[in-house]
Amino acid sequence: MGMPLWAWIVFYALVLLMLVADLKMFGRKGQHEVNVKEALQMTAIWIGISLVFCAGIYLFYPHEPHEKAMEFLAGYLIEKSLSMDNLFVFLMLFSFFGIERKYQHEVLFWGIFGALVLRSIFIFAGAAMVERFEWVLGLFGLFLLYTGGKMLVHDDDEQTDPSQNIIVRWFRKVYPVTDKMHGDRFFVSENGKRLATPLFVALLVIETTDVAFAVDSIPAVFSVSRDPFIVLTSNIFAILGLRALYFALAAVAKYFTYLKYGLGIILMFVGVKMLLAMNEYINALGSLLGVNINMPHIEVPTLVSLIIIFGVLVLSMLLSVVVTRRK
Repeated sequence: MGMPLWAWIVFYALVLLMLVADLKMFGRKGQHEVNVKEALQMTAIWIGISLVFCAGIYLFYPHEPHEKAMEFLAGYLIEKSLSMDNLFVFLMLFSFFGIERKYQHEVLFWGIFGALVLRSIFIFAGAAMVERFEWVLGLFGLFLLYTGGKMLVHDDDEQTDPSQNIIVRWFRKVYPVTDKMHGDRFFVSENGKRLATPLFVALLVIETTDVAFAVDSIPAVFSVSRDPFIVLTSNIFAILGLRALYFALAAVAKYFTYLKYGLGIILMFVGVKMLLAMNEYINALGSLLGVNINMPHIEVPTLVSLIIIFGVLVLSMLLSVVVTRRK
């Protein structure tokens, strides 16, 4: 897959080391509520670490280091922006399950750890699929157009019930669950019977929710790079700092009412970008249907993609702040 095995081993060892450091330094287990200042500091640290890694790609990547660094930045920005939408869902979940702020970081830590494992599996599988069946990228593009459009017309007033999550309903059938919180514990024993707490149920919902979000974000990153190492590292570095970013955004969530529109536009842009590069397969499909499409090959440069994604994200956030303040 391009990079030697030792590079993958070193990367995952580095990720585990950073996770342990994050758990020790930031929001220690049940001791205090994470405040906005701490969250902003840790968010800045995570972004700094990601930029250092990007610089390492620029200096040491074995082939096309400049282009690979740009691809990493674009993939990182796509995943980071889409992850912000996830965080607002997490706010709703914690509110629904009545989980106190000082226990939320524990759920987020294990949720992110699970996301790292699941994302790795999805990305390796996706890379293998794209390498063997390149036309799959066209399906990814169509799916991103659909999900981006759906995000633009989605009604924020629609309420969802996390307790109706299919995994939660299945788990409640096979394992007893208590309705009472027990601090930061995922499981407790009552009258000799082992029970799961609402904290663990919330973790289940977060993990299954992340799987749904990964279906959008991973194909989107494949739109800027087909290198599995770049796709994986940009994705993982983006979600490593989610725990800190969550507590920073929680305090200002009301100011980002228009963010989802920006994310929808970003998804539709990367979907179109994918389809423009699939002209050979689209023309072949047209020939099978008896239609002469004659679509030219259009490759959107990574730098242009990076500028468009960053610009849409910033404009949607600025619009959210301006409109909210006026209201």
